[in-house]
Amino acid sequence: MKIGLAQINTTVGDLHNNEERILRAYQELVSQGAEYVVFPELVVTGYPPRDLLFKQKFVPDNLDSLQRIASQTGSVPAIIGFVDLNDGSAGRRFHNAAAVCFDGRVQETGHKCLLPTYDVFDEDRYFQAAKAPLVFKHNGRTIAVTICEDIWTSPEVAPRQLYSVSPTEFLKGQSLDLHLNLSASPWHIEKTHLRRKLISDTSQKLGCPSVYVNAIGGNDELIFDGRSMVSTAQGEIIAGLSGFAEELRVVDLESPAGRIELSFEQSELQDVEDALVLGLRDYVHKCGFKKALIGLSGGIDSAVTAALAVKALGKENVTGIALPSAISSDHSKSDAEKLAQNLGIEFHIVPIAGVVEASEATLEPLIGHTEKDVTEENIQARSRGLLLMALSNKFGALLLTTGNKSELSVGYCTLYGDMCGGLAVISDLPKVKVFELARHMNRDGELIPVNTIEKPPSAELRPDQKDEDSLPPYDILDGILKAYVEEGMSSKDIIALGYDADVVKDIIRKVDLNEYKRKQAAPGLKLTPLAFGVGRRIPIVQRYVS
Repeated sequence: MKIGLAQINTTVGDLHNNEERILRAYQELVSQGAEYVVFPELVVTGYPPRDLLFKQKFVPDNLDSLQRIASQTGSVPAIIGFVDLNDGSAGRRFHNAAAVCFDGRVQETGHKCLLPTYDVFDEDRYFQAAKAPLVFKHNGRTIAVTICEDIWTSPEVAPRQLYSVSPTEFLKGQSLDLHLNLSASPWHIEKTHLRRKLISDTSQKLGCPSVYVNAIGGNDELIFDGRSMVSTAQGEIIAGLSGFAEELRVVDLESPAGRIELSFEQSELQDVEDALVLGLRDYVHKCGFKKALIGLSGGIDSAVTAALAVKALGKENVTGIALPSAISSDHSKSDAEKLAQNLGIEFHIVPIAGVVEASEATLEPLIGHTEKDVTEENIQARSRGLLLMALSNKFGALLLTTGNKSELSVGYCTLYGDMCGGLAVISDLPKVKVFELARHMNRDGELIPVNTIEKPPSAELRPDQKDEDSLPPYDILDGILKAYVEEGMSSKDIIALGYDADVVKDIIRKVDLNEYKRKQAAPGLKLTPLAFGVGRRIPIVQRYVS
């Protein structure tokens, strides 16, 4: 039995181009001998469509697209994710669905049973759950179709059971010959090996081969890594598609060959680099941009962001702007210039001293009698934001913000200053990981200047400023933040881990106070199990102290 895995990159709402991609993939895999061609979850609409579903014509248009795709199928079934209407008199208006299309029409339709409503998922807002997954007969075979979450029920991958039913338990008694899972499973740092175990365990539980086809590409903050795979009835992974790249492959279940498992085994840092490059490229291109603009401070964050942008977009499409103030160090200017030379990007220096002086002079009648404080420091950051946004507007280049997760967590960033921009590339990467990624990106030669990596981090908004003037060392800060932000631990429990009590309380206070900044931040690419964004919904106005 030869299965065609169509790991394709679709765009949310781009029904016409998604349709063309689906048909091209189907025709290519059929020409390679596939007996079945399997696509990802909601491949017709792109995932997640979110409130596009509430637009009056969106779901009907997706159904029309499905019918056109089905009309182009031959004897080889295509299993395609789409949005179906709920014809019942109660419940949500739509189903997250899979269609089995061959001989020019939709022959079978199945609906998703388990609708995730946690982290970045909100499917219960839109879809009605099915009571059981689709099981159909074809050429003497009994084939089951599940959709993503339907198989995420085993205790090993889901320690807390969220659902009262289990589609895999239902399927155990069906004497299956083949199980197909259509997925749109976003990537994060801890997920790759978990999925391998999930597919292996599911195959053994069902007593048949499992084919898992996952979405690929970036849509808003979510990054889908693909890594579709095939498992035997004994749970052996016999084929794995590439990570973070489109791929079409036919896998022969009787004679597995051409195994591709290298992407499963690569380092975590390589995964992070690949994910950020893919997420950045797709965000820029799918939003209609070609070029990116970055303010280069000579620091580690802007350097890593610029290096990622070059890998994603090409050096000819990246411009770096240094905006030195009257107090900028010589090394910040020289390190920014050396980075631009190493990367081969267009580079300009735009001094901001005049803008800062003009701003302070304008405000002199109102604040001249007060002590200088963070207000004057932030005028520098906001002057940079003003000029960078002007250049972004003038040249149609997307401005990339460069703040990391550590800084964003505690508000060590300036609203309407360094937070200006259209995409926060590394906003889910803790500062320690930023340094690790910089060293990793230098593995084949110096891209990021060594001095940028080795010098103490500084915002350079006042003379001789260092980050550690305001924050604990980043290895300590990142440990506290992971415990508080990602794991939801209380201050008491974090202190029990060995952290200083005053430091813990100060960091927690800063995290809570700066929720308003994060609500106004540019969207960021999700890398960790819990990122700032749609998966974390903390009120701005709240007074709970843990």
